[in-house]
Amino acid sequence: MSIRVRFMALIAILSLIAAVSLAVVSYKFNVGQALKEAKVKGELVYNYMSSSRDYFRTEQLPLIYAAAGRDIFIPELMSSFAVARGVFETFAKRTPDYVFKQATKNPLVPSNKADAQELELISFFHKNQNLKEKEGQMVKNGQTYYYFAQPIRVTDETCLVCHGDPADAPDEQVDIYGEENGYGWEVGDTVSALIVYVPIQKALDKAKELATSLFLVGTAGIAILMLLIWIFFSRYIVKPVIMLEQRATEISLGKNLHESIVTPSQDEIGSLGRAIDRLRISIEKMLQRYK
Repeated sequence: MSIRVRFMALIAILSLIAAVSLAVVSYKFNVGQALKEAKVKGELVYNYMSSSRDYFRTEQLPLIYAAAGRDIFIPELMSSFAVARGVFETFAKRTPDYVFKQATKNPLVPSNKADAQELELISFFHKNQNLKEKEGQMVKNGQTYYYFAQPIRVTDETCLVCHGDPADAPDEQVDIYGEENGYGWEVGDTVSALIVYVPIQKALDKAKELATSLFLVGTAGIAILMLLIWIFFSRYIVKPVIMLEQRATEISLGKNLHESIVTPSQDEIGSLGRAIDRLRISIEKMLQRYK
């Protein structure tokens, strides 16, 4: 294998490594930025929903009970989650990709039923009682989301009025939701998790597209660079070296000793050419003396 080919192969390998590294770094950087942005958005949406629930429970619900009593049950007026869900459904009309869910092991509302991944999350919260929140990535229906979750734990018997024994629950609640689901909760149990899902699939796809574009542009640049290097090598290194090799062979055979070796370049190739030319002159003079 010639020096030119070996040099070109080395340049190609190093350039490809650089292009791949640039694409990988770009992808990781953009993914990291997407996750940071999703985290900020997730916390913002969750804090808003949580604040809405807390305000309803501490400020509005006591007034509703005082005005209407506890003998009636209207979910839209007396359920903190129903209120939070209604607020989010209005919010989701403008941002349909976001998902807010009170994922529950045994819910009154069937749509709140936790799936397998959410059950694992609830179980994780139950095993780690000191944990106040958890965040990460989750794939649902082929789409990647960044989730922000906080546990809902039964810390006292207040929740058991509606979720303990169905016989103790408001009659209107039983009429609406029945007696099969949403009951049997116990103090100390982690029953559900409030989760906000922030879509990041588009950001991940964009990061991948950008990394691919950088790699393709880098590869095209490498091809152009290799072509320029090949032309430069052929003209300024390979061609002069081949010429000097041929002239050195002729000199060793005593041929064309009268022809000067012209190397106008002032680099190492030119120095080698002038050295061979001096050798030609010396051999020519030596042969003339010998004759």
